[in-house]
Amino acid sequence: MNIAELSKKVAAATDMNDTDAKSAVQAVFEQIAQAAAEGEEVAVPGFGKFTVKDRPARKGRNPSTGEEIDIAASKKVAFTAAKGLKDRL
Repeated sequence: MNIAELSKKVAAATDMNDTDAKSAVQAVFEQIAQAAAEGEEVAVPGFGKFTVKDRPARKGRNPSTGEEIDIAASKKVAFTAAKGLKDRL
């Protein structure tokens, strides 16, 4: 499912028009991204939790040459599904 299909389903479920639903969906994802950029956790009860995790610096290998390289430390966004979502699967 892409953003357009998700927006149409939200519009149908909420009696909104497609344009307003798409704006609402995009606003939700923008707020989740903004919170992640600030290092905050976003928890949606019954759905799951978005958290920011640190990835330490590590050694890796260049696949084409086999040369060892340094991979810099970074951050990643992780999603943990809530029990309610897991039960639906």
